[in-house]
Amino acid sequence: MPITTLTDSNFNSYIGQSAALVLISNGNDILRSDFKTAFDKAADEEAGIVFGRVDPSVFNRLSQRFDYQNRSLLIGLYRGEILFRRSRPWATDLPDYIAQLQDAIAADLPPEQREAAAAEEKAIVLDKPLDITDATFEQEAIQASHELPVLVDFWAEWCEPCRQVSPILEKLAGEFAGQIRVVKVDTDANPGLSQAFQIRSIPTIAVFKQGKLIFMQPGALPEPSFRALIKQAIELEIPADEAAASA
Repeated sequence: MPITTLTDSNFNSYIGQSAALVLISNGNDILRSDFKTAFDKAADEEAGIVFGRVDPSVFNRLSQRFDYQNRSLLIGLYRGEILFRRSRPWATDLPDYIAQLQDAIAADLPPEQREAAAAEEKAIVLDKPLDITDATFEQEAIQASHELPVLVDFWAEWCEPCRQVSPILEKLAGEFAGQIRVVKVDTDANPGLSQAFQIRSIPTIAVFKQGKLIFMQPGALPEPSFRALIKQAIELEIPADEAAASA
């Protein structure tokens, strides 16, 4: 759905009890181009969430209400309550924020609908690399690896070898959809993960299975090496006692 232009007068009628992501920005402050692209794309894809934008130079009451301080501000609301706020947001923040809003929606569903929604989500096959963050890594990489092996690409926007690896992983994520998950971590935006895994060179490729780190190596691999690595990860058997210990 299109991004809603929010005003002092229509804000409550549009947002109300809904799950919503509201961006307050007049365009004069720093708003990353990749965030704008990701915000627009998410607005088209997320039917259950209202995406709105406020021009603080025009609508002063909303700017004051949310304590806008001349920096782009992203706010997540559900039932009129603020769940989170982020100044000068990054594109990599969006998946986690959207997940928080989806969790809030799911928490209000009757038990039988929650179970059905969880089953449907589990059935979704990931056929392209997924951007994850410090906040979502545990769920999207470690926990997800109990269902399928997870290949993690630690990368950065300025890294030329990372750009060479990206289309290879895009291709293989589609080719091995349903057999392996491919996720990406922007090391500049997620310093916690960079520190936790001692990332000193990028790209660095890691693979998890059954909650265990089974492969980690810096450097850009050619497509045949990636293909062989993925096949080995799929075929690898983790002993039941080791899998249980990492659960």
